[in-house]
Amino acid sequence: MLSRLAPARRRFVLGVVALLAVGALAVAVVVGSAVLRGRQTPIVDQASPGPVLLVPGYGGSVSSMSALADRLRSAGRDVTVVTLPDQARGDLTSQADALGEVAEAALARTGAASLDLVGYSAGGVVARIWVGEGGGAARTRRLVMLGTPNHGTDLARLGTLVSGACPTACQQLATDSGVLSRLDREGVPAGVRALSLWTTQDDVVVPPRSAVLDGVPSPSLQSICPQDAVSHTRLPNDALAQRLVQEALGAAPVPSWGPEDCARLSS
Repeated sequence: MLSRLAPARRRFVLGVVALLAVGALAVAVVVGSAVLRGRQTPIVDQASPGPVLLVPGYGGSVSSMSALADRLRSAGRDVTVVTLPDQARGDLTSQADALGEVAEAALARTGAASLDLVGYSAGGVVARIWVGEGGGAARTRRLVMLGTPNHGTDLARLGTLVSGACPTACQQLATDSGVLSRLDREGVPAGVRALSLWTTQDDVVVPPRSAVLDGVPSPSLQSICPQDAVSHTRLPNDALAQRLVQEALGAAPVPSWGPEDCARLSS
């Protein structure tokens, strides 16, 4: 067919075809790279909640999550409190690998297509690593962070100044942490519905607004109930925080709460 065209028109047609081929290749490379980075993931069915994994904070205290686990179980949810290696004081990526193993076991046991994650304090960072870098995005329906130092905490930064006082996980939670900087650049995968809850009275995550993530709903408890005075260590046991987590993990879309909801949520 091309041989019948005049030479000038034939060169024009070949040029257009070449440009289209280059454009298609560029799109394929960009899309492929996004998939490899875990940024482009299918949106999990939001109407079908699966099992819930509760990820404890620095120190790995399973008992700290017991009250929240009981509340979610009483609402009919399948809940596992994750035991993290090295008392959750070792490398955060290694902790995320351990979380991934528990997640796969929970999915296999329940036959569910996806799960929900609740990460308390440093456990929220561990959950973000597994979701964003460990293949968890395609398996995660909701990610709720509770008092999570997403941009680090000054307490960890100060701890790094004292020899032997700040184990690996502590170092990685400092405000100048390379791990946290990397997570900031990557962001939360678009297919995961994420929420960050925090308290203005946080005495461990300093400053408390370190919990706020760009592009992720990040309400403080005080933006809903201004008189709430819960501290960091009491967050998993706080009635308001528990109610917010429970509603965030429901089959309906993640709510947007305001002061008008305080009385209902606190009852």
